[in-house]
Amino acid sequence: MKLRRLILREMSHRRINVLLGVVGVLVAVGGVVGSSALLGLHDARTEDLVARKQRDTEQQMAEMEDQYRKITLKMGFNVLILPKDINLDDFHAENFAAHHLPENYADRLATSGVVTVQHLLPILQEKIKWTERQRTALLVGTRGEVAVPGADSKKPLIQPVTPGNVIVGFELHNSLGIKPGDTLRLLGRDFHVQACPPERGTKDDITIWAHLKDAQELLGRQGRISSIMALECACAMADLAKVREEIGRILPDTKVLELAGNALARAEARREAARNAELALAREKAGRQALRAEKERLFSVLVPIVVAGCAIWVGLLAYSNVRARRTEIGILRSQGLRASQILRLFLGKAALIGAAGAVAGILAGLLLAAGASGGATAPVWSAVRPGRLAATLLATPLLSALVSWVPALLASQQDPAAILQRE
Repeated sequence: MKLRRLILREMSHRRINVLLGVVGVLVAVGGVVGSSALLGLHDARTEDLVARKQRDTEQQMAEMEDQYRKITLKMGFNVLILPKDINLDDFHAENFAAHHLPENYADRLATSGVVTVQHLLPILQEKIKWTERQRTALLVGTRGEVAVPGADSKKPLIQPVTPGNVIVGFELHNSLGIKPGDTLRLLGRDFHVQACPPERGTKDDITIWAHLKDAQELLGRQGRISSIMALECACAMADLAKVREEIGRILPDTKVLELAGNALARAEARREAARNAELALAREKAGRQALRAEKERLFSVLVPIVVAGCAIWVGLLAYSNVRARRTEIGILRSQGLRASQILRLFLGKAALIGAAGAVAGILAGLLLAAGASGGATAPVWSAVRPGRLAATLLATPLLSALVSWVPALLASQQDPAAILQRE
């Protein structure tokens, strides 16, 4: 009788023993594969959560950027471009500029591809004696913001004054009884009062706003402006040196001032939001890594214990099988079966039990992992490397045969005559 057929008949005859051996191997392999699959699914879930968190963070940052842009509309401009030779003492103390810039500088800057500033607004500003009302006032001439080619269309920071109209600051219109719709005479010309804004507590309260062309004619400064106001864009992030470097290449005869309060407040708010988003993402990663480490520690203790217990179980089953079949072994030996064939019979049986248990254990481990990780986003079979599964399928029959080696060796070395005589 061929050894292969003998092994199959042996397994068919000892079904309970074979089944118990398969169950032992199944538990060991299932524990190893299941724990590996759970860790793999945890890693896949972590990557998915972190990627989703990253996308949410980017979306929130985009929304915050838009919110900060809207807040900046209320904060006003934060960059001032002035003539290079201007005396800042006079400019700040007297609101007077002895030097001026060509009006077309704003257009040149807008069409140059500048990226560090936006919302360009040319203005002409000068303190005047308002002879018609015997008052001192600040005259500011503005026009519409200069469009930057390629930039998104955004709401202007300051609504322009239309030609022939003026806007009168609170202190002036309140003390002089000026109302919207009145006709106001200013430096020999009549203007229509477009608006009378509420009190702001700044020099705006003593300011008269006019259209830039009207202000240039009143002051005799046709084609000239005092400065260009701008808004520092997000890419500069309160980096005045970066702004100065870019504008200096385009308009070398200018100097750039930063209205630090507005610029720094805006930049700090954005930095704080970015820091909070990064911290939230880091906490998510750290939490998932800590959870994985905890699972890994648990598996590193339980899995070896389960594998060792199952190996002992398979070895004891093999030894029990040998003891229970002493008479059959003696009969087989008396019929001419050699000791090496008896050894191969028991080792082959152990290897087949190991192979069957390995297949069943891999399936059970994957099913267990799938059931234990309800939030898994990846298929459970992808959580374990194919090479690791192949190694398990190859190694398990060998290990099963190895733990059955001693009982199989004892069976092969028994004397058939002594066994049959005893029986």
